Amino acid sequence: MTDAQTADPSTQEARVAALPDRSLLLLDDDQALRTRMGRALEGRGFEVVTVASVAEAGVAVAGRPPAFAVLDMRLEDGNGLKVVEMIRERREDSRIVMLTGYGAIATAVAAVKAGAVDYLQKPADADDVVKALLMTGEAPEPPDNPMSADRVRWEHIQRVYELCDHNVSETARRLGMHRRTLQRILAKRAPR
Repeated sequence: MTDAQTADPSTQEARVAALPDRSLLLLDDDQALRTRMGRALEGRGFEVVTVASVAEAGVAVAGRPPAFAVLDMRLEDGNGLKVVEMIRERREDSRIVMLTGYGAIATAVAAVKAGAVDYLQKPADADDVVKALLMTGEAPEPPDNPMSADRVRWEHIQRVYELCDHNVSETARRLGMHRRTLQRILAKRAPR
């Protein structure tokens, strides 16, 4: 199947309709995004259950482990990775996509290691989410707009910062830069 076919909504809907189990758990603490994404995924044929917290997700997973899940990474009452573990304990074949507003390589790696099949940065389009959920072993196409060198540098700094448990002095030492320079970089938004 070509990438154009995978991205075509009518083909996606046909693939979703052919699934034996279309249950999908959508976890996000942003009400507007949860409602919009939930409607879009229902429109593409999924049977969507929406929840706003890790606690609500735990109840939903205990009742009926979903075949698919779209989970926010950072929530008010915890981390979406906890929900990945809950789902994996009850249903190993579940296909999980993580969403986050904080794009850092370390969190993407953690999500994939926990069992997510893909990691998308917010705001994610429903077609991209469905494409990630339905992706089989085929290799993804290279991005149309790859990260700039500044963005790659920023991502590396963020990864080291997370690995150092958000300790600025230790991160600066490991990166071989002055602590104040690192603080200025961390205070800025991610470059495009």
